[in-house]
Formats: sequence, structure tokens, C-alpha cells
Amino acid sequence: METDALTVSVLRDLRAPRPYPAVSLTLPTHRREPDNAQDAVRLRNVLAEAVRRIEEDPQVSRQDRIDLKARLERAAGEVDLRHSLDGLVILATTRDHQLWSLARPVPERVVLSDTYLTRNLVAAKAQARPYWVLAVAADRATLWSGVGESLREDRTHGFPLEPEPLDFDPERQERVGDQPSTFSDEETRRFLRTVDTALAAVLAAEPRPFRLVGLAQAVSLLEEVGTAVAGASATVRKGGLVDGPARVLLQELAPTAEALRSEQRLRVGKLFDEARGRRLFAAGLDEVWEAVREGRVELVAVEEQFQATVRLADGHLAPVQGEPGPGSWEQGVREDIVDELVEAALDSRSEVVFLPADSLAQHDRIAAVLRY
Repeated sequence: METDALTVSVLRDLRAPRPYPAVSLTLPTHRREPDNAQDAVRLRNVLAEAVRRIEEDPQVSRQDRIDLKARLERAAGEVDLRHSLDGLVILATTRDHQLWSLARPVPERVVLSDTYLTRNLVAAKAQARPYWVLAVAADRATLWSGVGESLREDRTHGFPLEPEPLDFDPERQERVGDQPSTFSDEETRRFLRTVDTALAAVLAAEPRPFRLVGLAQAVSLLEEVGTAVAGASATVRKGGLVDGPARVLLQELAPTAEALRSEQRLRVGKLFDEARGRRLFAAGLDEVWEAVREGRVELVAVEEQFQATVRLADGHLAPVQGEPGPGSWEQGVREDIVDELVEAALDSRSEVVFLPADSLAQHDRIAAVLRY
């Protein structure tokens, strides 16, 4: 699975307590040759480490060891390294397993606990900037789920929508003198109100920025009769796209995507200036981490490729030089502290924004606007 499948309900399920041990394996992967040649070896090594940890853990019964090793072997057999992204996460218990392919690097790690490790999934989804696309016509509306440069039609939220078929009414046609205009017809207005209501339900269940695509008349009428569509981050007034395909939709949306990225950089810069004036600004990993842990952060901005290895000590972060040794996780070393920070910020309802490399160089790659 990829990160667009990480819905609120899926994340809630992943975080639910499980019988010990719930196994979380993470490892970096590569999209292209020659770097991807090492991925198969890394996968074998991390699986071998997981098996060693399971066999040496006195809390794991003999039957659970057998079942877990079989489950991990099955999961490994389903991994397709030919289509890798930047990170792989394997989650497994004696009863089931999941594979997640991430467009964000992750450390090589084995964790046995009573819950799954979710920070890398959450951070990867946040960085990918998931969004919705509503494509609308007078007689059909479709919903599309986007993550980065990937777009697919979503059929899990009541879409696609079409108006109820109407019986032919000769008396009505005689009154109006001819077939009424599609965009002045009350049935069309009623249908578009239904579309707007369905969109509002989607945004309530899975909040994301959304973009609106459709023929100019359909978009204008939808904006007139609806309320949810007023929050569109971008609008493309072009017809014939209600059924995609995804490739064409992405092409039409490309100019709006770049404009939105530029707008976001300007917005964050303005917020930082205001925060500094009110002394509600934090910069640097340790300072932002402390504010996030205290729930004081309104917005966190972090460079997309920023990663750091630290040791947690007395509530602060100390840099770790070189490669962490065996057992470093248990000793408080965190190779994915930025992912952990992102997950904690989102859990406290902070906004998280990823910016291009060097955007925050003067702030040590990460900065925040504080609530107080």
C-alpha cells in the first residue's frame, strides 16, 4: 500500500493495542539502479534481525515464534522491489501483515512492541501533501485522490454521483417552449447541491486541500448552490475531464500545483515574520521538539529531506555522530526524530508544512509558529 491509503480510520486501527509482539520493520529502498541492487540484501538482513529478536525474546511463546516467522516470510514474498519508492515498512503479527511503500526515506529498524510503529507512515503522508480532486459536469461528478504526482479515482466515499433519471414530461416541455437549458434546470441545481453535500462529508471524514475541475458553467453553478466548494484551493474550468484519465487530469492541474507551492512558501514566510514580532517563533530541532511535546505549536515547517539522528536525554535531543550501533533504539537513539516530531505535531492538531531544500537553512532546517 502507498500513503494515500492511510486514512484516519486505517491509522486508528494501526495504533490500536495488539498482543505482544507486534513487529514493525522499516528499511530504506531505492527507485533506480544501481542503488536498488542493495535493497534485496537489506531486506534479508532486516528479516534475519527480526527473527533473531523474536527467537531471543522470552515473552514470545514457541507457537507465536513459529507463526510470526511464517508471517514474515509470507510478507517478504509479497515485496516487489522492482517498484520500490524511498522506504518500506512491514507490519506483522501472528494473524496478519501489511506492506507500505513510502515516498520518504526511513531508517533500517526492527521494533517489537504492543502497537505498530506509525511515525514513518504519518510523516510520509504529510510530506506527500494528499489532496482531493472533484471533477464535475451537469450530469456526473467524480472524486479523485491525489498524493504527490499520483492520482486515482476514489469510489469509497459515495462517488461517482449521477442525478436520478427523470420521466419525460411533455406538459413541462410545452410550458417552457423547448427543452430547458441544462444549467438553468432545477434538476441540475438539485444534483449539484447533492454533490456539494457529498463533498462536505468527504472533507469532514478526511480533511485535505481539494481542487475543483469542470466546465465553466458547471463550476459556476456549483459555486452558486453549494458551500463546501468555496474552500477549493484551485479551480480548473475545463470540461471533458469528469472521467479522467488520471494522467490528463494531472496535466491540467500541474500549473495550479506549482502556484499553490509558491503561495505556501510566501504564506509560511509571512507567518514566521509575524511570529517573530510577537515572540512566538521557534527554530532548530531541539527547540521545536520541546514546543511540540508541550502542545504549543500552531505550525511546523520542515525541509522535505531533513533527517537527523539524535539521542533522547532528559527531554532534550543530543546529536549522535556516526552510525548507531546494535540496540540503539532501546538506548534512546532516534534516527527518524523528524518523523516522530511530525507525527506528534499532527496529533496535537498542528499544521505541518514541508518546504524545498534550503528554504529553512537559516533556521537549521526546521521552524515553528507557537500558540503561546
